[in-house]
Amino acid sequence: TVPHSMMVSAMSFLLVFRTNSAYQRFAEGRKIWEDIVDVSRDLSRMVKLYEFAIGTSKCRRINKLLASFPYLLRHRIRPSLMQLRRIDDPSVVRDPENSLLLYPDVSIRDTDPDVAALAYDEEETGSSRRKSRELCWVDKRTLPWKLLPGKALELCARAQNRPLWVCDRMAKELAVVDDISPKFTNRERMTLIGYVDKLSRSIGACERIHQTVVPLNYARHALRSLTVW
Repeated sequence: TVPHSMMVSAMSFLLVFRTNSAYQRFAEGRKIWEDIVDVSRDLSRMVKLYEFAIGTSKCRRINKLLASFPYLLRHRIRPSLMQLRRIDDPSVVRDPENSLLLYPDVSIRDTDPDVAALAYDEEETGSSRRKSRELCWVDKRTLPWKLLPGKALELCARAQNRPLWVCDRMAKELAVVDDISPKFTNRERMTLIGYVDKLSRSIGACERIHQTVVPLNYARHALRSLTVW
């Protein structure tokens, strides 16, 4: 009938929008991942090139931090992939020597009603009342935890944004490298730190995709059109 044909046209338009939006998010995610791979290769190559100035032990620490970055970024965007176990879970026996205590590192979505209510209360009252996070543990012999060198493991576990902490740590490692003029100067140092800055910006790009949802009006229109049809 004519009414059904008109509603099918409306639903087709809404479905095309949803499909295009999903593909754009996928394409942007692929581009961000390509940038992360390229920047990581360039940073690793440059660190190896200036190993005479940076030092062998510091080069190894930077490369380990760099190798852990994709894992930590993945866990922040998709925390369900992280093998977290609750500290009070009686069904799992925890090995204190090989377990690492930490809190879940979750990139909060802007559609979370609890977060919205908390932000509204803070704006009205002027006080901060953050909810306590659940304490969990992971096996430090697994990736990416076994890549983190020495004391960096505990510091990273306590960080609220772990991939950003890794970027800060790499930048600090590079910032204190002494000059060996004319082969290694402030120009080479800033170039290396620039690669770290690019990795830091990729965190925000991934969080933007994760937190941005399809507009609510389109979802409502699609549901209403399907109901009327």
